[in-house]
Amino acid sequence: MRSFLKHWAITTAAVLVAAELVHGITFTPGGLILATLVLGILNAIVRPILILVTLPAILLSFGLFLFVINALLLYAVGHMRDFHVASFGDAFWGSLIISFVSLILNHLTKSDAPTQRPPPRPPTDSGKGPVIDV
Repeated sequence: MRSFLKHWAITTAAVLVAAELVHGITFTPGGLILATLVLGILNAIVRPILILVTLPAILLSFGLFLFVINALLLYAVGHMRDFHVASFGDAFWGSLIISFVSLILNHLTKSDAPTQRPPPRPPTDSGKGPVIDV
């Protein structure tokens, strides 16, 4: 739950920065919170399906088509009542900014680091010698 809230806060900050830089993205405070929640859900559920369906385009464009997928998702979220994205172009530039800001914030907060497992415990010696299972 803590990881989810951290990613949600990072996404909210990134969308806020994008809205400040791209004039076609407008919101109310409640709309921003709800829009980032919906964007996170779409990124978790719809984005993998879109990537699978558009895999040939992604491969032919050397991955650049992923920016179009991100823009489509932001544009879809931009049709909410209190969060609006004026055009696909605004969604494209906004998604680039969101990706960049999220990358920086995830790096600074170590959100992108894999979780570390504790080292394995050494086997205990029971004094009976080696055990061979057959």
